[in-house]
Amino acid sequence: MFYFCGVNIHQKYLLRCIELAKKGLGSTAPNPMVGCVIVHEGKIISEGFTSPYGGPHAEVNAINAVKNREVLAECALYVTLEPCSHYGKTPPCADLIAKHKLKEVFIGLQDPHGKVAGQGIIKLMEAGCKVNVGILEDECRAHHKRFLTFQEQQRPYIILKWAETQDGFLAPDDSRRETAPQPYWITNRYSKQMVHQWRSEEQAILVGTQTVLKDNPKLTVRNWSGKNPVRVVLDRHLKINDAFHVLDKNVKTIVVTEENDTSKHVDGIDYVVVDFKKPLAKQICDVLYQNNITSIIIEGGAQTLETFIDENLWDEARIFQGQVRFESGIPAPKIQGTPTYTESILTDTLSIYHND
Repeated sequence: MFYFCGVNIHQKYLLRCIELAKKGLGSTAPNPMVGCVIVHEGKIISEGFTSPYGGPHAEVNAINAVKNREVLAECALYVTLEPCSHYGKTPPCADLIAKHKLKEVFIGLQDPHGKVAGQGIIKLMEAGCKVNVGILEDECRAHHKRFLTFQEQQRPYIILKWAETQDGFLAPDDSRRETAPQPYWITNRYSKQMVHQWRSEEQAILVGTQTVLKDNPKLTVRNWSGKNPVRVVLDRHLKINDAFHVLDKNVKTIVVTEENDTSKHVDGIDYVVVDFKKPLAKQICDVLYQNNITSIIIEGGAQTLETFIDENLWDEARIFQGQVRFESGIPAPKIQGTPTYTESILTDTLSIYHND
């Protein structure tokens, strides 16, 4: 049905599409971050990427940036993901491409979304466009990992993140906190800033009860510019009250609990009841899927991280190792395998693992 093409010049244009698409990281979700270029007589004449959620898609932005629309019938359009064929927040991109009669369309990969799934390609072909599918498909899949995980596995893309000491601890003993109450930082300020950048890139962030009770985190983007992630808090017995930052209602917050007592609920906070005696990570993923959350960072604590590791529900683990030593405390989780990427951040080491 489709013509598969692997010519280098087409790969070059798709690589530019991927580069453009990354400009939408942190703002397009739950829509995919798509990149698009329009080529006329061997030159890129227009570019576009997906606007923040609710705004125009990449193809629309690229077409609208062409001053002389009459030339579009002589152009080729390149895009990382199949143009949509259904009405959502915006009209179908496939209809707009067909309307302007672009002669050829090069697509990185087919959209698995149930409302698209090849229908956009069919619309284009019926309109007389020559459609090429599968250019740099592996690279496009890697780029669209959040969207594809959500569509194909009915769960968000899951990133585990923690910092551990040189001797393998997440936090000191409680007795040490009691005798010397202070923040026990493991990483340097540059690593902390990177974490805030990551928060701005993902749709949600999750922590367990003890992390909130001991650290009272805000879980917001403060040392970076961007949108605050949705806060997801595990609170089995509703021990967390509105004196803690996570319930300050400044950011959309979902509390996962087993308590059905609504008198303990804080107005303006979403509460979801699950069974903590059953596999918890899977139930959390179901809650996130129902809330249209396509990616999440699991920031701790140890028990929460281990829950996702034990159920093998994770895609990336981003682990910082600092120079400090605690000698004793809460041991850091263990990840099998070797890191796919390492980086030194002054005194810290960042290792990234992928769960293949």
